[in-house]
Amino acid sequence: SLTDDKVLITAVEKNKIRGEKLKYNLDKQGLKHYSLIFEDATKLNDFMKFNKVLLDAPCSGSGTITSDEIDSITEELVERSSKVQIELLNKAINLVNVGDEIIYSTCSIFKVENEEVINKFIQEGRVEVIPIQTIIETLPSTIDGVITIKPSALYEGFFVSKLRKLK
Repeated sequence: SLTDDKVLITAVEKNKIRGEKLKYNLDKQGLKHYSLIFEDATKLNDFMKFNKVLLDAPCSGSGTITSDEIDSITEELVERSSKVQIELLNKAINLVNVGDEIIYSTCSIFKVENEEVINKFIQEGRVEVIPIQTIIETLPSTIDGVITIKPSALYEGFFVSKLRKLK
């Protein structure tokens, strides 16, 4: 809705049900200039290029669960999520030009799904963090400028970072 429908949005979702919900939300915002691709984003052709990418990566959901649900998060789920997140962020970096931006977010508060994922690409010199400011209470971070929102009665926990492609 912030675009005032003046940009073309390409949304990619491999899950048909999630894709239909995404379409509903795009329509609800009054957007007409979008295309929805039902595809695994890691399979997109690297010849496609985007000015900006918002990558809301699949994750363990650790920021959204209640204490009653904590047992549903297994080490295997977190490890599997982290691997997919690395694949997706690598693809996102390939799909933007040098200097373009990527927002990487999850609904997890685990460092292995967030800071460790983006740190891999920071250490390779492929991206840098563009600092984000917030007034909401956050959890401590090892990377300046990223945000991990602490779960509370008002907010679910989540992670967000703004990255710029360097090479």
